[in-house]
Amino acid sequence: MAEKPRLDTTRLQKMAQAYWESAALMAAVELEIFTAIAHGQDTIAGVARTVGISERNAERLLTALTAMTLLTREDQNGEGRFANAADVQHFLVKDGDRYAGPWILFTKPRWAAFGELSKRLRSPEENRLGAYVDFTVEDARRYHAATYSIGMGAARLFSRSVNLKGRKLLLDLGGGSGAYSIVATQTFPGLKAIVLDLPPVTVVADEYIAANNAADRVTTLPGDFTRTEFPQGVDVVVMASNLPQYEADLIRLVVGKAFAALVPGGEMHLVGETLHDDRRGPLSAALWGLNEAIQHSTGRAHTESEVKGYLQSAGFLDVAVHPFVPGVLSRIAGRKPG
Repeated sequence: MAEKPRLDTTRLQKMAQAYWESAALMAAVELEIFTAIAHGQDTIAGVARTVGISERNAERLLTALTAMTLLTREDQNGEGRFANAADVQHFLVKDGDRYAGPWILFTKPRWAAFGELSKRLRSPEENRLGAYVDFTVEDARRYHAATYSIGMGAARLFSRSVNLKGRKLLLDLGGGSGAYSIVATQTFPGLKAIVLDLPPVTVVADEYIAANNAADRVTTLPGDFTRTEFPQGVDVVVMASNLPQYEADLIRLVVGKAFAALVPGGEMHLVGETLHDDRRGPLSAALWGLNEAIQHSTGRAHTESEVKGYLQSAGFLDVAVHPFVPGVLSRIAGRKPG
């Protein structure tokens, strides 16, 4: 009879200390460690001198980043020389075209709140808008400074994945910086778009739209998409990366409003962090759902089948789940009859 494997606490310890890794990564971004290495300051002494920390602390941090596989190390003449991993070089060098440092730091303001997660889970306080109840223009600027680069990447993926040729008007619900609208109208000639988001957010969206020379194609509509009347005559509706922020009834409400606004034959795409139907993952969607407890929101993580059901109950046909970003985002789409 085979012996049962001996249990230990290794797996649990790794989870309990995972925030150490987060802290090391965020510190490296804040100190611009990866940028220094990309610019040739690839030794402990060079990093220390460039970013303004002691060699002792540089050695500590570079050793941790190497163990995390964010850096590689080669020893030459008794001195360690470091290089960025491929994804780090692509996304975390500050003067790179795809710099995503602000996105890596996006959740850092929630650090202390997650430290009191048990207290927040016990709290009876809940509201429908979560973190956005008192959102200001400056809040929106900080938020989208972090999300814009990653949002543009998702927008490019969307416009590669979905053929909107011949479509005339896209309604972008909770469109934030307007990334999906900016890229879609660049990609598909003749397409125009409306970004509907909270009034402080549309102020910032207008700034990104202008910066991308898209003001002739993309306009904004200040409002709350759970209450504001939708413009009519749209033939595409997109709602991206905000599913866990809302409870099921609100999603049904918004999907129903989208169905009514669409012309016959129009299409809706819900892009979001969705759970598998067995609710066993992926972890990313589960954690974004848990994050809503931090915000005192009524939102939750939804399964792919639940989202399909929201579309089907509104009257959409050919509802299907499409892979988008594996383990992170799914795209669920449907067509209005006509």
